[in-house]
This record gives sequence, C-alpha cells and structure tokens, in this order.
Amino acid sequence: MYIVTGAAGFIGSNIVAELERNQMGPIVVCDWFGHELKWRNLSKRNIAAFVRPDQLFDYLNSTRSSVKALIHMGAISSTTEANVDELIEQNINYSIKLWDWCASNSVPFIYASSAATYGGIESGFQDDESSTARANLRPLNAYGWSKKATDDIFVERVTRGELAPPQWVGLKFFNVYGPNEYHKGEMCSVACKLYDVVRSGGTVSLFKSYRDDIPNGEQRRDFVYVRDCTAMILWFLNNPTCSGIFNCGSGTARSFVDVAHAIGNVIQSNLKINFIEMPNAIRDKYQYFTQADMSKVTALGYNYPPTSLEDGIAEYVEAYLERDDRYR
Repeated sequence: MYIVTGAAGFIGSNIVAELERNQMGPIVVCDWFGHELKWRNLSKRNIAAFVRPDQLFDYLNSTRSSVKALIHMGAISSTTEANVDELIEQNINYSIKLWDWCASNSVPFIYASSAATYGGIESGFQDDESSTARANLRPLNAYGWSKKATDDIFVERVTRGELAPPQWVGLKFFNVYGPNEYHKGEMCSVACKLYDVVRSGGTVSLFKSYRDDIPNGEQRRDFVYVRDCTAMILWFLNNPTCSGIFNCGSGTARSFVDVAHAIGNVIQSNLKINFIEMPNAIRDKYQYFTQADMSKVTALGYNYPPTSLEDGIAEYVEAYLERDDRYR
C-alpha cells in the first residue's frame, strides 16, 4: 500500500488521484478533516483506509510489511504561522519520526520541502545539497526555516552514513496551482484568486513595481501546475535508486500579468488591471523573481515536459473552475 499524509490537502489529494489513475494502490490516507470541506478533495477516490495523524505510527507498525512507500505532504503550510513551537513539532519532529520509521523498515520516503527555504534570493535557485550551499540559505519566515531545518537534518544524517530510507526525496515546491486548493483561503494560488475576479468582470489588483527596470505587474514567479508535481512524484516512485533534495517547479518564471491574461483569454473576458501600492511592511523584502533550476532532476533522466502557464491555466479553468463541481 501507499500511504499519503496530508492527503486531504491540495497537493496530497492530487497525489492520491494520480496514484489511483495509475492503478497504484491500495491507498491509505492520513489527515485531519475537521469541519472544513477538505473531504471533497478525496470524495471521488477509492481509499483503502483513513488514519488520523496521531494514530499513524500505530497503523504503520501494524501494517509494516505492506507499505510500499510513504509520501509525506502533511505539514503546517502557512507562511505566516507565528507559533514556532508548533512548526517544530509538526514540520520538523513529526517528519523526523516518519524518516526514522521508514529507515528502520526499508520503506521509500518522499516528503514536501519548499522553495521558501531559499529565502529572498532572486537568482541561483539550485537544489544543491552541499553544506556550503545550505548554510547560505536564509528563509524569510519560520515556515521556510522549518523546512530548511528538516532538509538539513536529513542531508547531514545521510552524509554521516546513518541509517536512512532506501530512497528519500525532498521536493522544493515552487508556486503550485491547480484543482483542490479551494480550502486554503488566502493561501490559494494567484490563479485561483484572480479567476473569481476576472469571471465576475471585476478589476484585477496587482502590486506596483518599485524597480525602474521592472514594469508594474511584471514581478515573476515560477508557477507550476500541480499535475507536473504529481508526475515528478510518480517518477521517483518508479525510479527507486534516485534520492536527494530536488526543485519542483516549471523552470520558467512568468509574471502576475501573464497569469491574469491567461485567465482572461480562456474565459474571453476583457481584462481590467489596477496597479496598487505595495504595503510598506513588505516593500523592502519583496521578491521580484523566482525560477526553479530543474537541471538536477533532469540529469537523472526525468524528462516530463513542463506544462506551460497558458496550458495549465486553460485546463484548470475549463476542467475545474468553470464547472459546478470543481474537484478532481
């Protein structure tokens, strides 16, 4: 069986869908559902078992001989989370416990790192595991730091020759968008937020630029369609000799204006954009450019063609956002 933590979340639920589509299973999901609509993210899936995060280790120990891989997407994912003790417990310590279980039981371990580990840099987004490269990373928030700390612990353990899972993969997700992200509220992707504005005929508000060489709205991000992320995860599952920390992005930076125009073109709406002042609190540390260097994973043989922003937005809008049932 394949066990997915954070399975009712955005990327997690898309991983479950992709495993099912490729007839890889049984699939066991681990998450907190609460009173939200996250259950909708898994309502179309064939699930073998539902496990609460606080009961996961009992479940693992009772089924250890059946676990093919553990895909760990569960975490506090808010970049504004201020409770560092919770970030340490949920993002660092819980991940370490899962690593230890997979190492002791020879189970492949794939987990979510984040591009937030890079901090405020605007070039050199290389997934370099060397101690020098990792020491130079300066995350801008506690969330990014928690992901970097986890990466550091795992890489150092492997470097020292300590017991590790037979395959271990940390994925530094860039700006992911796509179906099943609706429960995230303010943490939804730019594409999801702008769609509702464009569809209603409203005016899209984008930040002004405060650099002379960058026009308003031309701040750029590596927007990656969630289908590309799940394709990479399945590739690693099918290539068990490949381990390490890898970027997970499109490899191409695109502007916020590009996102707005891509949505407007799909729904044939006359786009109206208003450039607004950026809050003073973030103006001095705002990133104008992110772009994943994908050469490390492609050098291993990964050749899945990245989905262009236009094609990803078109599929997202037409197959999901425009429908009464938006869920994958």
